[in-house]
Amino acid sequence: MEQQDAPNGPQEHRTTTVEQGRFCVARCTCGWRGPARRARSLARSDAEGHAVG
Repeated sequence: MEQQDAPNGPQEHRTTTVEQGRFCVARCTCGWRGPARRARSLARSDAEGHAVG
């Protein structure tokens, strides 16, 4: 039996932040979504924590 590689390999997590009114939300290409934050820096920290962990 031949071994086949995964077509896309492991999924890479790409995070972004999105403004929603007065709040900022971190989102990832895997479907993860962080809590709404008033401070953009906290939303960025949420995104970094998700990408690493």
